[in-house]
Amino acid sequence: MGDIEQIYNDYKDHVDFLTIYIREAHPLDEWRMASNEKNKDDVCYAQPKTLAQRIAIANDFTQRFKFPLPFGIDEMNNAANDAYAAWPERLYILGDSGRISYKGGNGPFKYDPKEVRAWLAQRYGEVKHAEAAAGKKS
Repeated sequence: MGDIEQIYNDYKDHVDFLTIYIREAHPLDEWRMASNEKNKDDVCYAQPKTLAQRIAIANDFTQRFKFPLPFGIDEMNNAANDAYAAWPERLYILGDSGRISYKGGNGPFKYDPKEVRAWLAQRYGEVKHAEAAAGKKS
């Protein structure tokens, strides 16, 4: 189980979570990286050109890896990505008012789920459930 999934399991009774699928970071037809090759986890895709393609990729990911967090999909105009400077990955916490309470660094190098856990622990107390079985394919 990944750090975000564990944080979700620990704090889902305290806060709402949402993952938003934005444009591909390393698509096969643009900025291809050897570390993302198909023989690793078979998760390499071409950059979706339509919302239907983006939805299909998101569905493949959530189903294949049994991703438990609520999942949204950015529109093709990339409004969520643009509003939150999310590419390639970034963590945010929005307060009750909808304002940003925590803005994580851009991934992959400044992407730090431990900071999110620390923020949540400071507000709600440390919560740690036993790890659930990993959602990875067998």
